[in-house]
Amino acid sequence: MTQKPPEKLVSALLQSVDPGTIADPQVRQTVEVLLNLIEELNSKVKQLEEENQKLRDENNRLKGEQGKPDIKANKKKGFKKDHSSEKERFTPKEHSKKSKNEIIKINREEILVYPQEQLPADAQFKGYEEVIVQDILLKPDNVLFRKQKYYSPQTGKTYLAPLPIGYQGEFGPGVKALVVSLYYGGNMTQGKLLEFLSDIGISMSAGYLSDLLIKNQEVFEAEYKEIYSQGLASSPWQHFDQTGARVGGVNHTTNVICNPLYTIYQTTQNKNRLSVLKVLQNTTELDFILNQLTYELLETFKVPTKWINQLKLLPQQTVFKDLELNALINQYLSKLGSQHCNRIYEAVLYCFLPSTICDSSSQNPTV
Repeated sequence: MTQKPPEKLVSALLQSVDPGTIADPQVRQTVEVLLNLIEELNSKVKQLEEENQKLRDENNRLKGEQGKPDIKANKKKGFKKDHSSEKERFTPKEHSKKSKNEIIKINREEILVYPQEQLPADAQFKGYEEVIVQDILLKPDNVLFRKQKYYSPQTGKTYLAPLPIGYQGEFGPGVKALVVSLYYGGNMTQGKLLEFLSDIGISMSAGYLSDLLIKNQEVFEAEYKEIYSQGLASSPWQHFDQTGARVGGVNHTTNVICNPLYTIYQTTQNKNRLSVLKVLQNTTELDFILNQLTYELLETFKVPTKWINQLKLLPQQTVFKDLELNALINQYLSKLGSQHCNRIYEAVLYCFLPSTICDSSSQNPTV
């Protein structure tokens, strides 16, 4: 059996291969393609090995065992040639601790009186010494509303005074806000929430609690959309980041959009450029258009000329929705590959983006 060569030896051997020394252009091109393929496959293998090791460690942890130890590399002894002195590397800063009382809002004041009978006869009053104590009150605020009711024989109608804003149903806005905050922000289960409410004197059924948490979210959705639209308009730039998420057992991507004034999270099924632009434009359906800039971008993206000529047969300077453009591409460019299809979508979409997201002078999307 042939022994597998060490990884360092293989890497050094690949680095030493210079396709430029090959005289035959076809062989040279073949070697370059193979070297790129080897490098790509080697990178995927390392990535899969790391992922496999993580899964093994997690499996061992669930079985009560220990995973692979994380052994750090040995540190090289000695100092670097360009090391600085201790004084240059570390400049102490003055530490000033702010008083937390500066940010505490005072809700009420109370004067504590010293028992006069315990004071000596010559005791003199010297003012007050202030002490701030933080506390919280958790008690029910059950209100019996007596709504005025009138009847008009002339109109045949009954007129009833409405409840104050926020008092729809059996529970007021305070209870609803507390329940939503503890469930989503405090990670409390519905069972513990019912127990907590019962302890402070609030009687709520399990069914009502469930409906309160998962139904009738139109108000929150409207508030979310308003915050997002105002956040996009509040700054000429937006910070964008992505992280993985699982929705119903399927891999999705959570997009994080923020600036110093707000932060919004949106989960999308895909992680491509079109999904990013949908999030940045705060829309569920994108607009596309074919114009001269489209074909300039397609040439930059190195899309074959035959596909560009096919696109020129489609209606120009016409706004298409996603489904409309997809139907046209399936009809006139049915044999188009996925990579070129994505490039076409990006070029056609890019030409319709607003200036806040697209810089037409650079002819490259800014996201």
